[in-house]
This record gives sequence, C-alpha cells and structure tokens, in this order.
Amino acid sequence: MWLILAFASAALLGLYDVTKKQALDRNAVLPVLWFNTLFSTLLFLPMILSAETGAGWFEGTLLETRPGSAEAHLLVVAKSVIVLTSWVFGYYGLKHLPITIVGPINATRPVMVLVGAMLLFGERLNGYQWTGVLLAVVSLFLLSRSSRREGVDFSHNIWILLVAASAVTGALSGLYDKFIMSRLDPVFVQSWYNLYQLVIMSGLCLTIWWPKRRTTTPFHWSWAIPLISVFLSLADFAYLFALRDGEAMISVVSMIRRGSVVVSFACGALLFHEKNLRSKALDLAFILIGMIFLYIGSR
Repeated sequence: MWLILAFASAALLGLYDVTKKQALDRNAVLPVLWFNTLFSTLLFLPMILSAETGAGWFEGTLLETRPGSAEAHLLVVAKSVIVLTSWVFGYYGLKHLPITIVGPINATRPVMVLVGAMLLFGERLNGYQWTGVLLAVVSLFLLSRSSRREGVDFSHNIWILLVAASAVTGALSGLYDKFIMSRLDPVFVQSWYNLYQLVIMSGLCLTIWWPKRRTTTPFHWSWAIPLISVFLSLADFAYLFALRDGEAMISVVSMIRRGSVVVSFACGALLFHEKNLRSKALDLAFILIGMIFLYIGSR
C-alpha cells in the first residue's frame, strides 16, 4: 500500500510543480508562498479544531487526530522551518528557470536521501543503488551542458544554486520526516506544520516583502495559487501516510516521489513551450534509469 501512496504522491507533486510555475509567472514570490500556506492551513484547520475541542468530527476516519504534547509541537515546528527554507529557495529558483531544468535537479533528491540514510541511519548502498547514484550524477553533468544553450551556467547562476539548495534542504526534510513519522500521526503533522508555516510566512511577508512591495515585482492574483495548495496537500497526505507504514523505506519513497519530474517535464513541453527538449529528455532518461536501479536495489 505504501508504494501505491508514494506513486500517487509523485503524480500530485508533478501537478504541484506545474501550478507553482504558472503562479510565479511575473509574480512576487513571497506572497504566492504565503497564500500557499494560508490555503493549506484552511484545508486542515477543521482537523485541528476537532482535535483541540474534542468534537470528534473525523473520528474513525483517516482524518482523525489527537492533541499533541509540547515535544510533538516542537518536532513539527522544526519540520516547518526546514520545509519553508526549501520552498523559499525553490520558489525563487523556479521563477527564473525553465521547469525542464528545475525538475531534473530536484529529481536528484533521492540520491542525497540515500547518502543521508547511509550516514545517519547506518544504511549501506548495494551495487544497484550505487549505479543509480552514478547515473544521477551523470544526468546532472549532462543537464549542466544542455542548459548552457539557454544561457544558464550551473557554476555561475544564482538561481541554479538556489534550486540546488532547495534540493539539499528537501532531502534533509525527507530524512527528518522518517524520524518524526515513527513518533507522530500524519494528520497531526500535516495540519500543524501548515499552521506554523503560515505564522512564519506572515512574519516574512510583513518584514521583507510588504515594506518594499511598490519597488519590487508586484503581486497579482492567479487561480493557479489555490491549486498549488490543493495538489501539495494531497501529495503530502499520501506521502506521510506512506511513511507511517512500518515497511516503508524513505529512500524508495523519496525516489518514487521524484518521478514527479515526468509530469513537470511533459507540462513544461506542452504548456510552457520550453526549449532544447531533446537533450533535456536524455538527461531525464538517465535520472529515470537511475531511479529504476535505486528501486531494484532498495526492494
């Protein structure tokens, strides 16, 4: 069941990336991210109210949760900070880069998760897994070459560095998720971390964006903005329930979720009419083959 949930999460993540790219088109980043956290919080606010008031609206369903301890809330606050850091980096990078470049870079997260699991949890890579890691490294090298045709130099482009930083912090988030999901229930984590993110983003918008809103990129409303929250909330819901399964492996779940690059790549070609697709497709193929090796080696 956890594998099915992981694949569902991957498809939803691809749609999330597409709506995010659309919402960021000539738009201010921080308010878009604030609305994302607002709508995500509103989606899960009934679960918080039900648990905290003892109303029991969702008793006996997948959405049921219970009040958490102070320690539980601190764990969720830490997750909120890690995820928001990754999002801020990723949103700024995605705004200024083709999605067909950003997607393959993000698809390398499973490699970092595997290395992290090896260092933190004592896991060891087998031959198949090492093959997957090497193929992912090759794909990044090829992607750096093909991106230069669009004027994007991996070594000197700030937006590439931000996307890379987003991938690293995203991998850290995945490892942290495996740690906390053995202690907390998925609905508690998702509902409260959305709320804490909204609080943090409100502070960032009020102190960083609002005072300079008239001299920076203006914000305009897009119906893609609420869709970001819908697709992300559904993707995270499936993801956290997958990790709740005692047999779930974070390395495999992370690898499957990066399959979202297939959806984002296809939409980048069909909806955004991005360039240089043939060479990027080769880069993507290396990543997907690497994922297959990672999957086989992690079964």
